[in-house]
Parts: sequence; structure tokens; C-alpha cells
Amino acid sequence: MIIYGICLVTGLIFAVVSVVFGHFFGHGGHVAGSGGNVEAGADSSDAPGLSIFSPTILAAFITAFGGFGLIFTQFQKTSPAEISAPLSLVGGFIVAGMLYAFFGSVFRHTQGSSESHVARLIGTEANIITPIPANGVGEIAYVVGDTRYTAPARAENGAVVANGRTVKITRIVGTQFYVQATD
Repeated sequence: MIIYGICLVTGLIFAVVSVVFGHFFGHGGHVAGSGGNVEAGADSSDAPGLSIFSPTILAAFITAFGGFGLIFTQFQKTSPAEISAPLSLVGGFIVAGMLYAFFGSVFRHTQGSSESHVARLIGTEANIITPIPANGVGEIAYVVGDTRYTAPARAENGAVVANGRTVKITRIVGTQFYVQATD
């Protein structure tokens, strides 16, 4: 029963300390194999995301193991360690798995790529706000979803495009927009 209490208290203290230190001292150095995010845990992908070995998931498992252990020892049929320990392990895995699935869902929705949104701009009309010189770079303005954006632009054929002309975005390479006059 003492081991369950130690696990419960250790997990809770770790969670509180992580929140406090993460809030006040977070956003620090790169952690190898985590895409720079301590929360990503220990894996070798160096890509952002969540690992089953992240501190939060491990702390959740330890806390749940301790909590379930304390609960199971209160019932006569589940109080022997041979019964309460495996049940507590299962409970810890379930809680940690649910937390992992929840965070995975949140991260999938919040870390979506904007690349697909940029690809939809092809064919959009824009206005030249800084003239494009021959084989040079100017600037366009375009509207998407009632918001006005600007971007560097080149003429598709390398020709001069005067200020105020309406153009169509034909392709995007990196941050450079290629345009073609519409009139």
C-alpha cells in the first residue's frame, strides 16, 4: 500500500512541478530526438510530436498506478498485492493511453500544415502593388477569406508588370509567387 501512495504523490508532485517550471522557465534549449520539444519525449525521429515516453504520459501512468492501487487495496477481494498490482498496471496503462490519444488528437488538429492552403491560391486574382521589373521581383496583394495578404511576385514570362494591374497567381515556389497578367 505504501508503494501505491508513493507513486500517487510522486506523480502528482511531478505534474505540479512540471506545470510551474514549464510556465516560468519553459521554452528552453533543444532536446535531441524531439524536434526541440521536451514534451515530445525520447525517440530518435527529431520530429515534433508526442511520444509514449514523454514526461507527461509517464507521470500520468505512475499517478494512475498509485491511485488505482490505493483504491484496489480498500476492497477485500482486490487487496492482495497479487491482484491489486496487475489491476493497477492495467488502470495506469488505460489512463496513460487515453491521455496519449487525447494529446495526439489535439496536436494533429493544431499542427496542421499551411502548405495545402497555399496551393489553393493558384488561380486567385491579385493586384500589383509594387511594379514587377523585367526578370525582377515586385509585390502583389490578394484577398482570401476577407483578409488581405501581400507577397513577393515575379512575372511568369519575365516581363514588366505595371503597378495596379490585375494578375492571376500561376504557381508558388517557396515564398515567391509567379503571376500572369489577366488583361
